[in-house]
Amino acid sequence: MKTLYIILGILLLLFIGIQLFAMNSQKNIETYPYTVTKKFNTFEIRTYEATLFTSVQLTGNKYKESSSKGFSILAGYIFGGNQKNEKIAMTSPVSMSLDDSMTMMFMVPKKFKKETLPQPNQSEIKFREEPAKTVAAISFSGWADDEKIAKFKQELIADLKTENIKHTNRFYFLGYNAPYEVFNRKNEIIVELETSTPQITR
Repeated sequence: MKTLYIILGILLLLFIGIQLFAMNSQKNIETYPYTVTKKFNTFEIRTYEATLFTSVQLTGNKYKESSSKGFSILAGYIFGGNQKNEKIAMTSPVSMSLDDSMTMMFMVPKKFKKETLPQPNQSEIKFREEPAKTVAAISFSGWADDEKIAKFKQELIADLKTENIKHTNRFYFLGYNAPYEVFNRKNEIIVELETSTPQITR
């Protein structure tokens, strides 16, 4: 019994150490820059800067399968799976388009330009320049799955309809945490607004 308690104590210390490391790492991760234009009770309007991403298009439209496969491919690239064997810093959030065929995207750190990025070893990885955009964003905590993503997507659609804000059909899931992080998990659904939507100010 004493041995069991020792093992459990060691596992607990390892768990706490991993979570503290994860929380500290989040502070130093470069994030997709945006400005909040307007806050509502359940969502907010943001403007994002034009930003460069690495991306991979996936055949499925289920979050669990597509996210695991996409993350593995893009993580392989930034961890050195490229023609220069160069490691590229992880950024946040990981973005996934919510289409019939999902596209996963990692933001490229600002120090890189499209011309200076090392070429990927895998041909399915593409460099994608996302233009500046205005979006509506709704957040939820915990672990993401297909049911939660569908639920909050519908909530965002309903809330935008209530506020008479017109949106496109370009929805994205944003995940901010590594798979091993347990606490303070943050997820978002965003949708691009129609360009004809009036600028919303504070």
